[in-house]
Amino acid sequence: MQLNKELEKLRAQQARDIQELEYLQHDLQRLQNRVGYLEKGERQKRAHRLITKGAAIECLAPATKEMGETEFLSLMEKIFSLPDVIALLPKEDAE
Repeated sequence: MQLNKELEKLRAQQARDIQELEYLQHDLQRLQNRVGYLEKGERQKRAHRLITKGAAIECLAPATKEMGETEFLSLMEKIFSLPDVIALLPKEDAE
């Protein structure tokens, strides 16, 4: 009789533990989904920023549309090494 009561208590505790585990697994999945959503948003913002800036460059210098990547990168390196251009850029914070 005592053994049956103890067994019943253990089964009830097991059911509660299983339910708690399922709840925690669901909560973990929800948080992982949230992280993925936020990371995706950051990637989309970056992609939008890069596209917008690239479009501005093509608008101001239409000849860049016909350049290959290497040629374009070389041009950008030359432009951004000019002292007058360097003076126009915001100073980076030293950390």
